[in-house]
Amino acid sequence: MNLDLTEEQKLIQDTAREFATAELAPVAGELDRGGDQKIFFANLKKLAELGFMGLNVSEEYGGTEAGVIAFSVALTEVARACASTAVTLSVNNMVCEIIQAVGSEAQRQLYIPKICSGEYLAGAFALTESGAGSDPAGMTTTAVQDGDHWVLNGSKIFITSAPYAGVFVVWAVTDKSAPKGKGISCFLVEQHTPGLVIGKKEEKLGQHASATNELLFQNCCIPKDALMGKLNDGFRVAVGELAGGRIGIGSLALGVGLAAMDAASAYSVERKQFGRKIAEFQAIQWKLADCYTDLDAARLLLMNAAFKKEQGRSFGKEASMAKLFASEAANRACYEAMQIFGGYGYTCEFPIERYARDARICSIYEGTSEIQRLIIARDILRGFS
Repeated sequence: MNLDLTEEQKLIQDTAREFATAELAPVAGELDRGGDQKIFFANLKKLAELGFMGLNVSEEYGGTEAGVIAFSVALTEVARACASTAVTLSVNNMVCEIIQAVGSEAQRQLYIPKICSGEYLAGAFALTESGAGSDPAGMTTTAVQDGDHWVLNGSKIFITSAPYAGVFVVWAVTDKSAPKGKGISCFLVEQHTPGLVIGKKEEKLGQHASATNELLFQNCCIPKDALMGKLNDGFRVAVGELAGGRIGIGSLALGVGLAAMDAASAYSVERKQFGRKIAEFQAIQWKLADCYTDLDAARLLLMNAAFKKEQGRSFGKEASMAKLFASEAANRACYEAMQIFGGYGYTCEFPIERYARDARICSIYEGTSEIQRLIIARDILRGFS
């Protein structure tokens, strides 16, 4: 079994690390505190120019065609510097992959190159509703066909990149009489479409530079050919793409956890108490050992899930395992890093408090840790039934 990255994957990882160190890390704190969003947008454009917005997308549509493993390692490096940039990168890649997988050729040619090139700063994934979060099959947003158009009504919440996304992948009920989850379809809705309203911006604990908003559909009229994939087959598409998204969020969490532990390790060899560097105390050494072990285990779980997806094999359980473990490990790492910093870790003088805030959402979005455990358990028990 060869666990080494290929030369291409190493090049992508190195490029992501160099960009993150030079461009993202110096401004991440400023953006977290509400700094000029133009800087955030400029970095998204630069990442697009480097080919990071379509890492697992065909070159035919402007993608890099580097694969899922390359996507995972690149996202980890970006997240080590700026989680807000990393989540945008993750969602953009996911949107491109959805359109490539189930969109028509015309839809692929129209939208994927715009996201990959940076013409669209972002794509957005509009699935979650106030009454349909962990249970997306319970959504109530509707799409009704009216001649050559579909008319959407309803709302979505927690939509990443909503104010500046060029296109939204939107799920809506198209057959109310169908069994739950069977009458849902998937649509592409462009920004500035009449009837699409960007609603309230969420004031969040972390990942402040990445906008998260409500979407309102008020008799939003879209063309008939905005339907993506087969009619009433949208829920299956959503479930499949969420599994891939979990590799992205797990990779993001890993990056934040590594950043926290690297900062804590560097601090421990400088900080002195009782006349000794705190790195010499066993209590500190064990925290470092435990957290780095957890994070390396998370990396291996992510590589396993990414490899299986790249090979076209079933990877849903593996993605849930990786996302669950990586997000929980990142939260533990940030907690322990703050303990190592002591009171300074609780101040804004050091980035630990930002890492802790940025990591917290990783065990919630793209499926909570509780939902991941349900998915994993069901898959295991299926083999015994």
